[in-house]
Amino acid sequence: MKAVRGIIVALVTALIGYGVAWTASQSSIQVSLPFYVGGLFLLCGILSFAINWLVFIPSAMARTEKFYDLTGSITYLSMMGLALALTPSLDLRAKLAAGAVILWSLRLGLFLFTRISADGHDRRFAEIKINPFRFLAAWSIQALWCLLTAAAALAIITSPKQQPLDIFLVVGGAMWVIGFLIEVIADEQKKAFRKDPANAGKFIDKGLWSRSRHPNYFGEILLWTGMAVAAIPVLTGGLWITLISPLFVTLLLTKVSGIPLLDASARKRWGDDPEYRAYRKRTPALIPRLGS
Repeated sequence: MKAVRGIIVALVTALIGYGVAWTASQSSIQVSLPFYVGGLFLLCGILSFAINWLVFIPSAMARTEKFYDLTGSITYLSMMGLALALTPSLDLRAKLAAGAVILWSLRLGLFLFTRISADGHDRRFAEIKINPFRFLAAWSIQALWCLLTAAAALAIITSPKQQPLDIFLVVGGAMWVIGFLIEVIADEQKKAFRKDPANAGKFIDKGLWSRSRHPNYFGEILLWTGMAVAAIPVLTGGLWITLISPLFVTLLLTKVSGIPLLDASARKRWGDDPEYRAYRKRTPALIPRLGS
């Protein structure tokens, strides 16, 4: 049954990705290549799944998840590179959007790859990687994740409509910068906390983690929301579907694979600890507490 579910998940994610990319492509820049004629947005979507499925093959054979997160970064970089290479005219908004995604993917990809290299494994994949069909589902979900989170940025780059500097770009850019800084600071604080032997077996409640139990996720949601805000002036026709980006990120992190899984693990580990229960009671799950 698990194998069947894995196949179904892989197919469903591929269909969702194709549906979103095809819809957006109807209003994106059209390209004519020896192997493809159509919307540039759809071509980027195809690339996302192609990369993840190709890397899945040797990873499944070796039963390793070591290159999972790194492949995610490569996917973002490849989509941005393809979109930039095939877009005939790039304005300031497009250059900033592409630069933002490239910076974010390089930083996060290297951070996660360094972490798994040091740990030697990712416990999320302990059971999944031994079943090739469930493992395929995980790689397919990553392909969809990359496509949908970057959707607003891809819309900015591939839209035939261009707009000069405006309030949407300023506000969206500010949201992106703040979200990026929150995510980076939160990750570095947790990394430093874990490196300290004195904190072995403890939960982090310092720095941004004293304001939110998942500040890194709040930062990620904020930065992709900012990208969507910056995209609004150049959206037309089917490209409006790319506003699904921050909604998808929020749903996945708060209801599916992010907070629910980590909270369940934390409760299992520290649920009987009075200090942890007090921490959960006073600390919001996502949006940081501003007061003392």
